[in-house]
Amino acid sequence: MKSTQQKLFTPVQLGAIALKHRVVMAPLTRSRSEQPGDIPGDLMIEYYTQRATDGGLIITEATNISITARGWFGAPGMFTDQQVAGWKRVVDSVHAKGASILSQLWHAGRSSHSTMTGGLEPVSASVDPAYWNDPEITISTPGGWQLTSPHRALEIPEIKAIVEDYRKAAERAKSAGFDGVELHAANGYLIDQFLEDGSNKRTDEYGGSIENRSRLLLEVVEALVSVWGGDRVAVRIGPGGIWNGMSDSNPQALFAYVVEQLNRFGLAYLNIIEPRIKGNVLISEGQPPVAAEQLRKIFTGKIISAGGFEPDTAEAILEKGDADAVAFGRHFVSNPDLPRRIQLGLPLTDYDRSTFYTFDKHGYIDYPLYEEKHVAA
Repeated sequence: MKSTQQKLFTPVQLGAIALKHRVVMAPLTRSRSEQPGDIPGDLMIEYYTQRATDGGLIITEATNISITARGWFGAPGMFTDQQVAGWKRVVDSVHAKGASILSQLWHAGRSSHSTMTGGLEPVSASVDPAYWNDPEITISTPGGWQLTSPHRALEIPEIKAIVEDYRKAAERAKSAGFDGVELHAANGYLIDQFLEDGSNKRTDEYGGSIENRSRLLLEVVEALVSVWGGDRVAVRIGPGGIWNGMSDSNPQALFAYVVEQLNRFGLAYLNIIEPRIKGNVLISEGQPPVAAEQLRKIFTGKIISAGGFEPDTAEAILEKGDADAVAFGRHFVSNPDLPRRIQLGLPLTDYDRSTFYTFDKHGYIDYPLYEEKHVAA
């Protein structure tokens, strides 16, 4: 029996990308790239292909732009020819099913460990010793889950070099055949570390005022647009998010400015994570999608809303007009055929959180389609 979720299954144009439905696969770190080398392999091809639908959109897991950007063991990269070749196999397989796929480009910043960055100290906007001593902040490394390493503040010439790393990664994503790129500017990673004054204590042109703290994000967007054009570039932000030790004294003013500045690029979309999510955990049950509601008044382009959505609440935000599509994360982990299940009102398979960041096929490519599960039962 068909569900009442109808607007989810109407076409939408996100910049240059035409979709037949609005159920988007959110970027999900899953740690399954081949080692050594952070190379997408057969497991990742199968995983993404299972979740590709005709006219649907997949946003890849966060993808490192350089060796020193790495912050999560098993996350793939976009800085070697071997990684590009691996991604091309993923992209070709997803395209064969009629789906579009964007590469999410990522620099972890201080949220890293020296075993991940070639032995070098992780970098950030400023130095905060409390961060690397926080027992609640751990990352996946070749030696297991560990506290982050002590980090250092970036010098201005190094910042310019990182902008160039983003541009090169965008070019590599283009050569791999992606349909565009999304800048990861949320969840307490490098761009977010510059944006928010809880982590940015600089006194130069990249610190202090909201305008200065937003400078790195806007420079990176300009670099990505120079490669792709605005209508194939997207940005993901997390207003009011507290994951990874983040805080800001006035997040409403900060993100209002950021979004207003992003209007000039003609982006494919703005991906907004609701503050009711902390990492992959819903921390504010029943809280409405407040960030999308506020920023819809400012952003002139398309919005993808993410963070804690169920099929009925996804339909509701589309009907209200605060978003143009909805990104699902946890439900896509355990339901490779999620759009079809939502459209037909079929029950969803529960996810197993203990397998989110492991390294084999269990909990990754072995969730059945609804028909397979039904036949087995």
